[in-house]
Amino acid sequence: MTASPPHREFLAGMRDQLPLLLGVVPFGLIFGALAVSSGVPPLAAQGFSLIIFAGSAQFIAATMVGSGSLPGVIVFTVLMVNLRHALYSASLAPHLAHLSRRWKLALSWLLTDEAFAIASARYRRGDLAQAHWYLLGTGMTLWASWQVSTSLGIALGTRLPEDLPLDFALPLTFLALLRPNLVDAPSWAAAAAGGLLAVLLAGLPFKLGLVLASVAAVGIGLAVHQVRHRADANA
Repeated sequence: MTASPPHREFLAGMRDQLPLLLGVVPFGLIFGALAVSSGVPPLAAQGFSLIIFAGSAQFIAATMVGSGSLPGVIVFTVLMVNLRHALYSASLAPHLAHLSRRWKLALSWLLTDEAFAIASARYRRGDLAQAHWYLLGTGMTLWASWQVSTSLGIALGTRLPEDLPLDFALPLTFLALLRPNLVDAPSWAAAAAGGLLAVLLAGLPFKLGLVLASVAAVGIGLAVHQVRHRADANA
């Protein structure tokens, strides 16, 4: 069977990511407005999106900069929040091991929650020879929309109505990302455990509750997988 050509994979990645922009764009608007209202200069706020490109980390960093937090504390908190990306990388690593270092650097920089979720579904479908172009398409679509929405948020700034119901978009986006990836008992167990523990541990400092919930959820999902594997082996 002939592998899907790179341009077709790239365009498919862009296409499949478009519905999620309904949640990403409002999130970017809020970040741009929040950053400038927290005292971050407009160019620096745009630089956050251009270089860091990590929504939750950018929100936390902008808020902490505005409150006068120490640089070391800001960096540590951002690292804690983004530790989940290590899990994403570990999951995709077997599929990307054959690529050059240049490809790996580019794809790792573009790896976000949304890109990972969409790409994971793609990698389960087979025909993977050019699937990294699909991941590139998802990442570039998100990156471009994030730059535009951040710029609009910076330009509008405090002119955005305070009661504008944009904060609902992010939870809905993550729910949309989660559901297609719940394909078996281990994934359901991990999702349920992670959600419950994240709520119970929400009061821990430096967002450590998210990290601990993620690690525990992975462990629980793995345990359920092992139990099912042994049951199938003994059947």
